Amino acid sequence: MRIRKDIDELREQDILLIAKISDALAHPARIKIFRYVMHQNRERKPVCNKDLVKEFGYAQATISQHVSKLVQAELLQVQKKDRFSYYFVHLGTLQNYLDATRKFG
Repeated sequence: MRIRKDIDELREQDILLIAKISDALAHPARIKIFRYVMHQNRERKPVCNKDLVKEFGYAQATISQHVSKLVQAELLQVQKKDRFSYYFVHLGTLQNYLDATRKFG
């Protein structure tokens, strides 16, 4: 019996998206940072590195590494203003991830 290849199969780009975003969210600190930025954005409050250092108590370098991973996965966007970088959740990427994971099951 041959199963049709296109039935219930995730597209390759969905698989890559799930892997990329899941990897970015695989560390508890990154989940907390992402969630914090999302809540602050919802309240229209700007978030920069110093805010994250203050909130979580991690070293600046640690925060930068975690944020960098979230930016690479396109979960966070960066807007530079003067000498500060402000972070915003990219809701489109989050929605695409959620849609792809729904297809997974």
